[in-house]
Amino acid sequence: MRLNLGCGNHKVDGWLNVDKVPACNPDQIVDLEALPWPWPADSVDEIVLSHVLEHLGAANDVYLGIFKELYRVSRNGMRITIIVPHPRHDHFLNDPTHVRPITEIGLLMFSQTANRYWIAAGGADTPLGIYLGIDFETVSVQRRLGEPWSGRFERGEITSADLDYAASTYNNVIQQTEIVLRAIKPAGSKNNT
Repeated sequence: MRLNLGCGNHKVDGWLNVDKVPACNPDQIVDLEALPWPWPADSVDEIVLSHVLEHLGAANDVYLGIFKELYRVSRNGMRITIIVPHPRHDHFLNDPTHVRPITEIGLLMFSQTANRYWIAAGGADTPLGIYLGIDFETVSVQRRLGEPWSGRFERGEITSADLDYAASTYNNVIQQTEIVLRAIKPAGSKNNT
């Protein structure tokens, strides 16, 4: 089973398109903040959350519960693709229904490998993967640049270092981020795929 969670009006053929809004005409109506979810443990082969996660979990316990559910329904090694607006872009800032910024480092907190590294290094990052008994590895991160940055980079007017500086200094440089996670089961067994 492949889940397109929070599909809205963007249905994907061959996937179970899920949304809480009946007007979107999803295959299944599910409120993703109502836990637990209706799917069995270890039943899902792939999940997409495209411009959804930033709308969920204003309360920390709900947000963390969503990640526990993502882990519970996932099969070992399955992929979760998360596409979100960058928290320093107007697309994120202007929408009053966005309740939480989603970042690469924020999602890394669900990796037990990263958690163990932080603990050994005496870091202050919260080891959520260990605390929650879940484990997600970051497979890839892709950033879509906004204009004029994208055009300037493609024309060779600025370097990757210039972009890194701009992204850490200015708003509206990165438009959206796509982060792919992989479920590791049992939690903490990185070589189990």
